[in-house]
Amino acid sequence: MQTTESFDYIIVGAGSAGSVIANRLSANPDVQVLLLEAGGSDNSLRVQIPAGTITLYKSQVYSWNYFSVPQHELNNRQLHCPRGKALGGSASMNSMIYIRGHASDYDQWEQAGCPGWGWQDVLPLFRKSEHNLLAQSADFHGQQGELLVDKPKDPNPFSYRFLQAAKSALGVPQNSDFNGATLAGCGIYNLTQKDGKRLSSYQAFVAPVLDTRINLTVRTGCQVEQLTFEGKRVTGMVVNDNGQRKTLNASREVVLSAGSLGSPHILMKSGIGPAQQLRAAGIEPVVDLPGVGQNLQDHLDGLVTVRSKNTTTLGFSFGALPSILTSPLRYLANRKGWLTTNYVEAGGFFKTPLAGDIPDVQFHYVPGYRSHRGRLFEWGHGYAIHVCVLRPKSIGELRLAADQSLALDYNFLSNMDDAKVLIEGLKLARRVLADNTYDDVRGKEMLPGAAVQTDAELLAYIREYGATVFHPVGTCKMGMDDLAVVTPELKVRGIEGLRIADASIMPTLVSGNTNAPCIMIGEKAAELMLQ
Repeated sequence: MQTTESFDYIIVGAGSAGSVIANRLSANPDVQVLLLEAGGSDNSLRVQIPAGTITLYKSQVYSWNYFSVPQHELNNRQLHCPRGKALGGSASMNSMIYIRGHASDYDQWEQAGCPGWGWQDVLPLFRKSEHNLLAQSADFHGQQGELLVDKPKDPNPFSYRFLQAAKSALGVPQNSDFNGATLAGCGIYNLTQKDGKRLSSYQAFVAPVLDTRINLTVRTGCQVEQLTFEGKRVTGMVVNDNGQRKTLNASREVVLSAGSLGSPHILMKSGIGPAQQLRAAGIEPVVDLPGVGQNLQDHLDGLVTVRSKNTTTLGFSFGALPSILTSPLRYLANRKGWLTTNYVEAGGFFKTPLAGDIPDVQFHYVPGYRSHRGRLFEWGHGYAIHVCVLRPKSIGELRLAADQSLALDYNFLSNMDDAKVLIEGLKLARRVLADNTYDDVRGKEMLPGAAVQTDAELLAYIREYGATVFHPVGTCKMGMDDLAVVTPELKVRGIEGLRIADASIMPTLVSGNTNAPCIMIGEKAAELMLQ
C-alpha cells in the first residue's frame, strides 16, 4: 500500500544549494521541511579525508556515473561525467576549491535579463555563507557564515615550485585571494575544509542543526519518480524511498536542487519540457517548455603531464613508500602529509593572447603524475597542469531518450573558438613547465608529447584527449527569453509551487569552479522564498 506524507516545503537534492535552502527555511520552527537525497550517507573516510576524492569519481556507491553521447568533434569519444551520489551532492566528491568567478560573470547574468543577480547583488550572499579563516578582506569575505574557507593544511613543495615557475615564465604575479579584488594570477587555492576534513554544504549547513530542529527531516536513498500536480500547480511528488513507493505532498513549495543533470531530468519525466521530445518518450506534456535540457555548458579541459623521478611529488614508487605508509599517522597527529592533498592544490587564472581584459583560462596544477592513459592511479612520479576554457562558446543539451533515460551531449568544439583558446592555454602551461625552475627534476613530457607542436597537432591532441572539469551548468536557465526555464525569482515558467535552485539555472558558465556559486544560488533562493 502506497503511503502519503505531507510537509510545507520539499527540497530535492542535499547538495550545495539544497542544503543551504533547508537550513534557511527550517530556521522557522513553524514550518515542516523535508530534504531528499537520492544517494546515501557521506559518513565515510573516503569522503571526509581530502585525498580520498580520487577514489570517488568512478565509485558505484558515491557517484552517478553519467557518460555523454559520442562527441562528434572529439573523435566520437564518450566523456565520463561523475555526479555526487551522497549527502552533500557533488561537493562530497569535488576538489573543495572555493572560487566564485569573475564579477563580470554575474553582471552578464543581469544584463541577460536576470535583475537582482548582478555582482553587487550576489556579493552579500557569498559573504553571508562564508566563515573565512584567512583574515581576507571584509569587503569581499564574511566571518559569520557556516561555510569555513581555509588554506590547505600541508601543500606539496611542488605546488610552490609551480608558483615560482609561473612568475618566472609568464610574469604572472601571485594572488593570495582569487575571490578578492582581482581574479588574475597564480596561487594556492582556498578550500572548503574544517580541521583538514572536507566540508560540504550539507556538513556546513544541515548536519550541525539536524538534532535541534525537529521540523527538519532528511531522507537518503529517496529518488523522485515524478512530480504531482493539481492543474498547473505542483503539489508534491511520487518517490522511491529505499524501495517503497510513496507520495510526498508539499503545501507551500517544491524546490529542485538536483543539479544540472538531475533537475531537468525530473522536469522532463514529470511532463515539463520540449513537448515533442516528451511525447516521443511516452510522456504527456503538462507544460511545453522548450528550454528544459538546453543551454548545457561545461569547462573543456586539456592536460600537460610530465614524468619526474623526484619522489617529493605525489605518486606510487618504492622511494615514496615511507611517506605513503606514515601518511595515516601524520594525518591523525597534525593534519600533515599526503592524505591532506586535494590533488589540485595550486593554479590560477591566466590570459592567452586571445583574451580581453580578463583571464580566459584556468590552471589546476597537480603536484603528482596524471596518467597519460586516463588511469586514476599510475606507478611513478611527476607533475601536471590541467588547462580549462573559462567562458566556452560551445553549447550542448540534454535529451530524454525513448526509455526516459538522459542523453548528455556537451557538443564540445561546436564553436572552434574554444579550441583556439585551449590551444593557447596549453602553450602557456608548457612554458610554465619548461621553466628552469624544473630543471633539476625534469622528466619526459608524456602528454601532449614532444612530437605535438603545431596548432594542428595540438588540435588533434585535444580531439583525442580533451575532457571536462565536471562543471555542467545551464540546463534550466534563468532569464526572460524563449529558452528560459525559470524566472529571476527561480520559479518554473508556466507552473506554480515549483522553483529550481542549482547550477542548472546559470544562464552562462562562471569563470571558475562551481561549488561556491551554487551555495550562493541556495542563499538567493531561500531569500526569495522567505520574502
